[in-house]
Amino acid sequence: RRCGYVADVLGAVFSLTTSVVGFAGVIYAGVDIDSGRRRFGFHTFYLLLIAGVSGAFLTGDIFNLYVWFEVLLIASYGLMIHSGGSERFRAGVQYVVFNLLEEFKDRVIYDAHIVGYLELKGIAYTGCNPRGLVLARDKALSKKILAYHRIRAPRFNVFPKGRKFKAPGTGTKRALPFPAIVKSLIAEGSAGISQASIVHNLETLEERVAFIHENVGTDAIAEEFIEGREVYAAVLGNQRVTVLPIWELLLDGLPDSAPRIATSKVKWDLKYQAKHGIDTVRARGLSEELEAKIARTARRICRRLNIDGYARIDFRLNKDGELYFLEANPNPDVAFGEELAASAEHSGMDYAALVQRMIALGERRR
Repeated sequence: RRCGYVADVLGAVFSLTTSVVGFAGVIYAGVDIDSGRRRFGFHTFYLLLIAGVSGAFLTGDIFNLYVWFEVLLIASYGLMIHSGGSERFRAGVQYVVFNLLEEFKDRVIYDAHIVGYLELKGIAYTGCNPRGLVLARDKALSKKILAYHRIRAPRFNVFPKGRKFKAPGTGTKRALPFPAIVKSLIAEGSAGISQASIVHNLETLEERVAFIHENVGTDAIAEEFIEGREVYAAVLGNQRVTVLPIWELLLDGLPDSAPRIATSKVKWDLKYQAKHGIDTVRARGLSEELEAKIARTARRICRRLNIDGYARIDFRLNKDGELYFLEANPNPDVAFGEELAASAEHSGMDYAALVQRMIALGERRR
């Protein structure tokens, strides 16, 4: 295949500009770059970069345009890693998938499959492993496992989608105490949760279960409603887990008649949050003993559910100081200002350091 080049006025001007800027860069590098770094290949990469840029300006067809793009990208990559020591070189030749996946093909349960594929390919990734994602995703399964290990959780019943509603047995161990809260079994982000999710009898229970089936499209779980505060324990680590300062969902501004739960509006409606003073803050008034208990329980939960990377463990704390596990959230929202980032910042870890820690934990999977 012949390589075609076109030196029209615009291409010639751009090429000349590249030469002038390139010459200035060489002069600057002669002062700024030490002899050892020059010997390591600086000039080779630099000349390849100039050639790539000039070739892209003068090429006469699309195919060769992409060829010259590759030349300049390889050269720029070499310049970035060649002069930064072993740490920058290692970072340049290794990579980590930063996993922000929420769902795949509209299925939230497929996140574990994608991560499993990365493990099969031997590719490092941030966040939780596929085993932890599977165990934590199912709110009923996680509670069964933790109940076996004597971690307190609300009583619950599961109502599969596509099956006729069957009232929980009364007067038996399967009896569901009222009031109860009805949620999706596997969906996150308070999907389908509103003030109407609190039910007080079998009739409203059946109605809300049907709502989850029809509007969220998943199985439903009805849990014993624990009146009290909602607190969060953010965790970082693989084999050794660090529990960050305990955080709390502040709902004091809600009307007296409103249940203190994290509804979809509480989580995502900014106007609603501003109106009622809803916020997440450092947990208030916890004794050292209680805070240590929450941290200890969060570590146990991570071990029993095979959670690693980073996660948020949600609890309810009743008026008697009894702690109830609600759910585990591996790979929670890591946006600046959210519970995980805010808790990390309170511990002295700024946002950049938090992200770097997540990446480092992912790299350790190699």
